[in-house]
Amino acid sequence: MNERQKRAEGCRKAIFLTGFMGSGKSTVGRQLSRRLELPFTDMDSRIEKEQKKSITDIFASEGEEAFRRMETQVLCAIREEGVRRVVSTGGGLPMREENRRIMKEAGTVVFLRVRPETVYARLQGDTTRPLLQKADPRAEIQRLLSERNPFYEEGADLIVDVDSRTPEELAEEIAAGFLRKDLETE
Repeated sequence: MNERQKRAEGCRKAIFLTGFMGSGKSTVGRQLSRRLELPFTDMDSRIEKEQKKSITDIFASEGEEAFRRMETQVLCAIREEGVRRVVSTGGGLPMREENRRIMKEAGTVVFLRVRPETVYARLQGDTTRPLLQKADPRAEIQRLLSERNPFYEEGADLIVDVDSRTPEELAEEIAAGFLRKDLETE
């Protein structure tokens, strides 16, 4: 068994990347899936494909609560599939206690922690984020981070700070964390 396969074995089933929008969940997730030689699933993309409409359109036509129910349904499907993979979650998914519990049952949860200034710099002018279409996006980012960070932390098995770091560096730190966990349990 090579080192990458050992790292992948260190995770229970799936590796769930959680964190606020703009924290790099999808980008880091793709890097991590390559590094560990595991398939990658972006939950938002999967929902869009299944619903045949964008997240923005789902929010506009069905509302946030309907979207949150869709997230939970997809999360349950991922758990039931039982496939070892890297999963990028939506930023609001860990807000539901049920979702935090499902992720813990289905795998290992990594929180990509990000500062508000970084989020604003990364998402400035992005019109595809329904929750940031406010008069003062900076204030909304700060408000949402203050509300969500405790839930992200509560559900995490591993917390990684992302500010001023490349996706490659983050993927390596996460992969190394799984190797350490695997060695500790031997």
